Amino acid sequence: MFVDKVTVKVYGGPGGAGAEAFLRDANTRMGGPSGGTGGKGGSVILRADAQLSTLLDYRYQEHHKAERGYHGEGQNKTGRSGEDLVLKVPPGTVVTDEDTGERVGELMQEGDELVVARGGRGGRGNAAFATPTHRSPREWEPGEQGEERRITLELKLIADVGLVGFPNAGKSTLLAAVSAARPKVADYPFTTLQPNLGVVGLSDARSFVLADIPGIIEGAHEGKGLGLQFLRHIERTRTLAFLVPADAEDPEAVYRTLRGELEAYSGELAGKPHCVLITKADLLGEGDAAAALDAPEAWGVIVVSSVSGRGIQEWKEETWRRVREEVRTEAGGEPEPWRP
Repeated sequence: MFVDKVTVKVYGGPGGAGAEAFLRDANTRMGGPSGGTGGKGGSVILRADAQLSTLLDYRYQEHHKAERGYHGEGQNKTGRSGEDLVLKVPPGTVVTDEDTGERVGELMQEGDELVVARGGRGGRGNAAFATPTHRSPREWEPGEQGEERRITLELKLIADVGLVGFPNAGKSTLLAAVSAARPKVADYPFTTLQPNLGVVGLSDARSFVLADIPGIIEGAHEGKGLGLQFLRHIERTRTLAFLVPADAEDPEAVYRTLRGELEAYSGELAGKPHCVLITKADLLGEGDAAAALDAPEAWGVIVVSSVSGRGIQEWKEETWRRVREEVRTEAGGEPEPWRP
């Protein structure tokens, strides 16, 4: 099951209490206060793990508590600190405080860590309160409580290119044709019920990551069909590809509707660089040209067929160039030369 958004509650471990004790030892002259400090509570830490691709583990377990710190002891012994609780999440996970709406952080790369609930400090024992004029203190402190938070984990897949289109526009077929991914392909709407990723390979060991999201329909921003719940997965893409079937009655209307739905979801997403793919070119008669489509905002309009391979290589090469251009822009200069 693909789960891309969950809300959980995390608890930092409370610190241990300080001890009240006095040294009574036949070999130690005068003795004195010897209560140790309590140990620090463990923290709850999120860690990105590339082996994970879903937040399913957190669908059925809402509460996550780190270990508490141990109490201080006599003979100035400090209590043991509690163990941190490490929760593994897929790279691309965004963390938001559910109560304040504040973005806590995000984990993008393998091994990234984020502390979401800090453990409490250990309380001081009575030895810490001793002074020249207060030689037998009985004061001690309880440990501090750890942080408690309700957080939302939201997975946004990391891909270079996102496919956008109505159901049965040929997104899954294209993904299967250009990568090793094997999404379900069938001739009925909403075959794809969860996002799929594939790595598209080119010559000289070049590649880019392609994301296929479930089809959207007109009115998706109002919750129709599958709504826009999966569009978060192409928010991080560098460029988009709008798929318009060659057998559509009005290809330009299809394109404009798709653009309008993205605009209703996010102006930033709608403003991403994009191309238009006229898919299913194998359905055209011999010598027939695809219907003209006016898309001045697009960096290209390419006629493709996932069955015959028409236009596929051209699209892959141009997409690679566009992805590299976006990488250069993000880096603020020229990218490193490509070395196969």
